[in-house]
Amino acid sequence: MIEDQIQRFEQRMWEMFESTRELKDVMSLPGVGFILGVVIISEAVDRGRFQSAVSFASYAGITSRAHGSGGKIRHSQIRSDVNRYLKWAFIEAANTVCLNRRRHSYHHASRLYERIRDKRGHQKAIGAVARHLAEATYWS
Repeated sequence: MIEDQIQRFEQRMWEMFESTRELKDVMSLPGVGFILGVVIISEAVDRGRFQSAVSFASYAGITSRAHGSGGKIRHSQIRSDVNRYLKWAFIEAANTVCLNRRRHSYHHASRLYERIRDKRGHQKAIGAVARHLAEATYWS
């Protein structure tokens, strides 16, 4: 029953959103499928207004907060006062990369996840992959 509803909803989305070049470019990123691609395209309407990929990632909420004093800089959790839909989409895509990293070990994002997870743990690695995907979206 629920699978039928999901299938009808996805079919309706395919009818409502035409497959543009921009959507195809975003869907070419690891972990981004049709639904996440539509969310990213819908929320990141005008990426040209951002000065750099870092500022786009900050808008998406994937950058950590930096606190500095006395020449020392500490980084804390990722921001909460941001575009929640973009943040959700990039973190979901990063989780998909994490789940499929053994099947797609050739992806740069999979290798990035493994490298950071070994040094800093799962949560930091997901955040790093999400930021990487946000910055790649800016350049696509």
